[in-house]
Amino acid sequence: MARITAGVTTSHVPAIGAAFDRGDDQSDYWAPLFAGYEWSKKWIAAERPDVIVLVYNDHATAFSLECIPTFAIGCADEFPVADEGFGPRPVPNVMGHSELACHIAQSLILDEFDMTIMNQMEVDHGLTVPLSLMFGRVDAWPVRVVPIAVNVVQYPPPTGERCFKLGQAIRRAVQSFDEDLNVQVWGTGGMSHQLQGPRAGLINQPFDQAFLEKMNTDPSSLRAITHLEYVREAGSEGIELVMWLIMRGALHANCQELHRFYHVPASNTAVGHLILESPQDDGS
Repeated sequence: MARITAGVTTSHVPAIGAAFDRGDDQSDYWAPLFAGYEWSKKWIAAERPDVIVLVYNDHATAFSLECIPTFAIGCADEFPVADEGFGPRPVPNVMGHSELACHIAQSLILDEFDMTIMNQMEVDHGLTVPLSLMFGRVDAWPVRVVPIAVNVVQYPPPTGERCFKLGQAIRRAVQSFDEDLNVQVWGTGGMSHQLQGPRAGLINQPFDQAFLEKMNTDPSSLRAITHLEYVREAGSEGIELVMWLIMRGALHANCQELHRFYHVPASNTAVGHLILESPQDDGS
């Protein structure tokens, strides 16, 4: 039986990928941020997950205003790296796990989640930056990926409650897959930031720190945060944090926090990172 062993959250700021690709990760500005992932890289090298269910949002790459699915799942064997205006990032293509992805898609749809099935999809920095932060520079990613794209760009995005329930459904789907796989679920994006308007550059450190703490100790309270509260407290792009709740819903109710990191600023954005270990007995 496949099993979910851990969850990871991380911001996916595009400037992080640009700094990494230019070799600026050890510059005075960027070195403190990348240092926060050194423990994580050693941890994941020891954990050796087979598959990552990676929750992210597309940035007008695979989708546009002409078609915006609330939830989409990538079921292809391979996902090319998108050109976001400056050429594709110089990172490997992302290899999928079509068997597990199709199983998850079927399970979620029968569990009454209307998933958009993507048999062809380019992936942007929302997905590749987290991989670079966790695995560093590689010739090939040492893990296969099931991408799940969430609309947090065009109103209305899904609620935190709906996202948490999707995570629970993903857990059920993975546990019913008849293959011995070590699966992790990652929730990406956030933390507080706003890219436009009079509040451009907003960072709310108290809100972010409380969110990181409650991810493990009190996730139920996070499920109730409204769209308006996200905008007010975390900025217009802070809504990306609902994707973290998909990860948390996919884990055991009682997790162990292994690593936490928070850094400000990274291109006018607050960066948060968390690793939770999920017990294997069913107590969720």
